[in-house]
Amino acid sequence: MSGPHRILRLMLLGVVLSGQVPNAGAQTVEARAGRFFDSGGWATYRIGLRRPLIGILGVQFHGDLLRAVNTSGGMAGVGTDLTAFRTGTEGPYLVAGLSGGLGSLTSNDLSNAWASWSAGVGYDVFPASFLSVGVEGRWRQLSLGKSDGFELGVGLTLHLGSGSPPAGPRPVPGLVPNPPGGSESLPLSPYAAVQAEPASLADSIVATAAAAMGRPYEFGGTGAGGGGFDCSGLIQYAYKKHGIVLARRSVDQAKEGRKVDRKLERLRPADLLTFSNRGGPVTHVGLYMGGGRFVHSATRGVQISTLSAGDPYGRWWYKRWVGVRRIVQ
Repeated sequence: MSGPHRILRLMLLGVVLSGQVPNAGAQTVEARAGRFFDSGGWATYRIGLRRPLIGILGVQFHGDLLRAVNTSGGMAGVGTDLTAFRTGTEGPYLVAGLSGGLGSLTSNDLSNAWASWSAGVGYDVFPASFLSVGVEGRWRQLSLGKSDGFELGVGLTLHLGSGSPPAGPRPVPGLVPNPPGGSESLPLSPYAAVQAEPASLADSIVATAAAAMGRPYEFGGTGAGGGGFDCSGLIQYAYKKHGIVLARRSVDQAKEGRKVDRKLERLRPADLLTFSNRGGPVTHVGLYMGGGRFVHSATRGVQISTLSAGDPYGRWWYKRWVGVRRIVQ
């Protein structure tokens, strides 16, 4: 069996198996169109399913269609991409992929096997919480015709919430575990006290958010059906349970209530903390609990993290902390 045929069979097997792999995080459906600028030129089309893999890595399985610009040639096949730093937020990422199938340089007859590798960079923006628009630039090498060149593509991605809270012991009433937070390990002090019977509206809001500990991070997640949350979904959920309706997106929540000085000594429970990865628009929100801790939904799900400029764990969040909004006066 030839090399391209082996690649095609392995990719088909990967697509089948991908549907059997449980996914604890968010998954997305992506459609992309572009142009491969080799000597003749090809219009490229792709649709696929992307999911987290581990850490900053993600994987996508997709179907491909290529149509020749100047001839009646065409190719169809499947492929897989590996991405790094594409974590559901606005910004750049790296991508590399393999694809293969059947096609012809000069006709619609799918008579010849082909294989291709590509690598490059992309950038995502989010006009809506459930939708992103991305552009990718790759260098592609194609076995059929032994051609290579630059490929530019533009795509739309629909972000779907999935999964359910992981199995495990339920939190002890009045005590909330404090696991590592976000994409960095955070202080491992074992517990943060939360009143079992809150004495005020602010305490009640904090307790509601803390009770979601252990639920997974889901892009666009609002906790519906016992599912996970994204950062703003958790904040909206905790406040709504007590009759306070907030905006859905973190950038809009950052305008709610009134501004408070960004000083730890000025913070009160239920204050909304805002964060930014690049010092620009708000990209993350959390709910202050007291004692320098806040509850939020980040990469590892609903968790408790700390704000501290003096230790290597809380410093990661402290450096990205940009503001405070007080909703409960």
